[in-house]
Order: sequence, then C-alpha cells, then structure tokens
Amino acid sequence: MSVDPRGPRLAAWITTAVLAVALATQWWPLLAAQAVIFAIGAFAGLRYAPYSLIYKHFVAPRLRPTGEREDAAPLRFAQGVGFAFAAVGTVAFVLGASTLGIVATAFALAAAFLNAAFGFCLGCETYLLLRRLTPSVGRQTPA
Repeated sequence: MSVDPRGPRLAAWITTAVLAVALATQWWPLLAAQAVIFAIGAFAGLRYAPYSLIYKHFVAPRLRPTGEREDAAPLRFAQGVGFAFAAVGTVAFVLGASTLGIVATAFALAAAFLNAAFGFCLGCETYLLLRRLTPSVGRQTPA
C-alpha cells in the first residue's frame, strides 16, 4: 500500500503540536490520546488513523493531485515507535516518574518535528535500516 506523502507530513505537524503541549503541561491524558492515535496508525492501518482522515476529507480535496507516493510500511513502523514512546511517557507521568515521562515525550516530539519541518522520518529510516540489516525472513528468494 502506498500513500500521498503530504498526508503523513500534515500528521507530523499535528503530532508535533499535540506532543509540544503534552510536554509543556505534562498532562498525561493528552499524551495518552496521542498514543491511541499512534496505535491506530500502527496496528489498524494509516487509512484509519485520525490525522489521515483529516487529510483525506479536509485537506486533500483542496490540493492538486500528485503522482508521488510513499510505501506505507515504514510509516506504520514509525507510528509504532511513536506509540511506544507515548505509551512509556503516559505510564511514567501516571506513576509520578516525571523525568522518564519528559524524556519519552521529548523523544517522540523530536521525531515528529524532524518529519514535519524537514521531511525526515526517523522511524521510517529506522525501518529501512532494520530491513537491510535483518535476514530476509518471509521473503521469497529465487531457487
């Protein structure tokens, strides 16, 4: 599956804003909501992710069509990484481990900002690196 790369970029901007507020306020329910959004994108698929739906229904119809496409697998992996950091941050804030909550949220924020501002998806690059470094499990090889 492939996606219009402008959608994930918009999602990164929204995520950056949400994570910045969550970090500044240390309000764990907002961070938990972002964790749920990450989880939907990672585990259910990008087509069901709330920010993808915002792009599809409100932004994309106002833009010129593009032939540019991105593979969804690295993006889903990146959503999973974001989910892990947001989940750790949420649990840390709930348990009173503010330093861990701040660090986990800051890492997620930094990754979201890199994608939003510079188009550099840290999770996507990690996915591609892992694919190159791991044996081809489940891939067909010619006989």
